[in-house]
Amino acid sequence: MPNKKHLIRPYGDTLNDGKVQISFSLPVPCDALGEEAAKQTALKMGIHNPAVVHSSPLSDSFSFYIVYGTVEHQIDTNALHVVEVDSESMSKEEVEQYIEENFNAPLVFIGASTGTDAHTVGIDAIMNMKGYNGNYGLERYKGIEAFNLGGQVDNETLLEKAIEYQADVILISQTVTQKDIHVQNLTSFIELLEAENKRDQFIVIIGGARINHGLAKELGYDAGFGSKKYAFDVASFAVQALKKKQVKIKLHK
Repeated sequence: MPNKKHLIRPYGDTLNDGKVQISFSLPVPCDALGEEAAKQTALKMGIHNPAVVHSSPLSDSFSFYIVYGTVEHQIDTNALHVVEVDSESMSKEEVEQYIEENFNAPLVFIGASTGTDAHTVGIDAIMNMKGYNGNYGLERYKGIEAFNLGGQVDNETLLEKAIEYQADVILISQTVTQKDIHVQNLTSFIELLEAENKRDQFIVIIGGARINHGLAKELGYDAGFGSKKYAFDVASFAVQALKKKQVKIKLHK
């Protein structure tokens, strides 16, 4: 019998039983009609035998549901293609040593939460000295000068400051993602760099809960980091990318 471990489905009680649990809100009161609407929503999504296991009112006209059911679809993991950051992950100390061995001057990192995004938790975790979860931020790294511009920084100001500080690396954090506003804002920044003939001047990295490396590359960035990534992840990629860029420039000369 052929081994089909690469064919997978969600499971709840037994392997590959297809059991799933989803949650969503509906613009209807929390009553019998609302529960039926939730079931029909799940059915339209391809979930068999949906059961509303929890419901609660959000207001007089909105309600929240948790639905349990079964899906029949399976995924062939052999057919999946994942775009990942292609660089060796180094510790803070290893990054500092790498900088000392490969660069003659401190590297300048500038970062911000851009557009209307006022959430700075992500950019602070990467850049501020105390960092996050026991991992120090870039301000504490020897060989790195880090400038955190904070939140609600427009693209033009970020580029202006990057030029003023002679930045090597630009970091952009995007937390507000409703209606894909983050994609619009990130696209606009790359377009701005290209219009000013500055794209090749910087290593540009983006981060956020809905950011991944595949999206970053698609939008024209050098790298993208999602959740559970720290300053050493970002710094590891950045310093290695700067080294490659340095070598490339020398070769062209």
